[in-house]
Amino acid sequence: MLAYMNFPAQHRAKLHSTNPLERLNGEIKWRTEVVGIFPNEAAVTRLIGALLLEQNDEWAVQRARYMSLETIAPLSDDPFVKLPPVAAA
Repeated sequence: MLAYMNFPAQHRAKLHSTNPLERLNGEIKWRTEVVGIFPNEAAVTRLIGALLLEQNDEWAVQRARYMSLETIAPLSDDPFVKLPPVAAA
């Protein structure tokens, strides 16, 4: 229950809230209801995948990012885990 306390202090306020996840689930629900009936399972997967990619891009470029790669990377116990060269620059 208190596992989020192991994260840096600047992330704790964001981790104890599920607001971003609830908003994303609401957006997926709204978009799928707009379409109504999907022709097959692959169509649903494409729509939801596109929404998740769009949201990931949005979170990655926000000025006040939800969580930055720079502050999350040091949390790994694996010495081989590091930021990709593009993110580290």
